[in-house]
Amino acid sequence: MGRGSSGLQKAPPVTRSALRQRLDRLVREVAKFGAVGGAGVLVNFLVFNLVRHVTDLQVVRSSVIATAVATFTNYLGYRYFTYRDRDKSRHTTELGLFLLFSAVGLVIENGVLYAATYGFGWDSPLQSNIFKFLGIGIATLFRFWSYRTWVFRALPVEEPAPPAESFLERRPAAREARVGQRVG
Repeated sequence: MGRGSSGLQKAPPVTRSALRQRLDRLVREVAKFGAVGGAGVLVNFLVFNLVRHVTDLQVVRSSVIATAVATFTNYLGYRYFTYRDRDKSRHTTELGLFLLFSAVGLVIENGVLYAATYGFGWDSPLQSNIFKFLGIGIATLFRFWSYRTWVFRALPVEEPAPPAESFLERRPAAREARVGQRVG
């Protein structure tokens, strides 16, 4: 890749097959993220309803406990299933960022439930589950973006070395250019 007049490297042209490969990778990533997230949602709802009905904790406190349990199980799924091919050299930083962004997701998820419960008085078990589900959906969008962007970062892509034949193909052209300069 050469440098333009601005000093910045020009991105290689994106071919149709390269674009297709990127799209395929993204679809696989979203599917894996969804599988782990779906298992996390089940854990979240099971723990939420269990804590809510077995204890005297308020609805949002029960939800925070459930979200924390689901966050732990999701980390294991994301690290060892969804993003197992990503950079593992910064494990402590990765875990810290995961917990930070999960905490933001927890606030989003439980903020929706809090607003429904204490702002509008919608506190029946069905209403609580509906608004918990809505909160999980909104928080999931944030989590997907933050986890793939900041937590489970992709390893740098190494450009493949040019094949040996490309060296031979370039030499005659350069030789012809020099011969043309001597003649003129």
